[in-house]
Amino acid sequence: MAPSSKAEKKAAVDAAAWMFNVVTSVGIIIVNKALMATYGFSFATTLTGLHFATTTLMTIVLRRLGYIQPSHLPLPELLKFVLFANFSIVGMNVSLMWNSVGFYQIAKLSMIPVSCLLEVLFDKIRYSRDTKLGIVVVLLGVAVCTVTDVSVNAKGFIAAFIAVWSTSLQQYYVHYLQRNYSLSSFNLLGHTAPVQAGSLLLLGPFLDYWLTDKRIDAFDFKIPSMVFIILSCTIAVGTNLSQFICIGRFTAVSFQVLGHMKTILVLILGFLFFGREGLNLHVVLGMIIAIFGMILYGNASSKPGGKERRSHSISRSSQQKHGLLESSEVDEKV
Repeated sequence: MAPSSKAEKKAAVDAAAWMFNVVTSVGIIIVNKALMATYGFSFATTLTGLHFATTTLMTIVLRRLGYIQPSHLPLPELLKFVLFANFSIVGMNVSLMWNSVGFYQIAKLSMIPVSCLLEVLFDKIRYSRDTKLGIVVVLLGVAVCTVTDVSVNAKGFIAAFIAVWSTSLQQYYVHYLQRNYSLSSFNLLGHTAPVQAGSLLLLGPFLDYWLTDKRIDAFDFKIPSMVFIILSCTIAVGTNLSQFICIGRFTAVSFQVLGHMKTILVLILGFLFFGREGLNLHVVLGMIIAIFGMILYGNASSKPGGKERRSHSISRSSQQKHGLLESSEVDEKV
């Protein structure tokens, strides 16, 4: 296959994976908002456990049908991933409860620089000036859109700190495990989803009671609310899978940067379906800035030197033997 056709095919698959993630992520936000606002189902952690239980059933069916091949993931790596992922879920829920909406949004925005730091430290990634500028513009635009009241307290700051670092580590680990253990997105979900489902379903009801002072066994499960719960779990399968696909194909930083397009879409859909009282000039301006930043980041990171991994595969002695330069760094496009 010609290089140009290979590049076109990769671009098409990348776009399809990204659209899959956008559609499922925005869809599940809208469904969950309706479930919680309309039917009063406020048990977010338990609902996430149900999401992973449904995802587990999907991976079992696919494995029986032969679409998921046997693979190996060391138990310590699995436990580390589940620890990061569960702290991420709990941390984000607690952060939203203890902090103002403005500080919660700032905490979410800080995941991008934290993810950049992890890639620089562990993967030796080097970003160009234009790539960094694109990230800054995205952060600025989303901040203008979403950050309003900002107040913080000690316990809220600790919750946000845990949420930011655990989420960034979890997303970094998705890419790391797929790359280091040659795991497909389906394989990785097959390993992680059952453990996450079991742990969240076990701890979720107690955590939700602590957060909301409501017991899930006292909830009035009726047909309309059950339909929304089943719909939420069904969409969550696509959300979980598409997240692993996107981070595996891109990186955690690219996933975070482009992921703010979902924030913009949620705002737009919220204005369309739930009223336009929040739509004003500075929100529209923030959307425009964020979209411009995403375009800038995409163009800059795709150019040579925009985002590279520094490797040390060429030894100094080998370089001296062949009369090469003293530097042992070789830049690899990522």
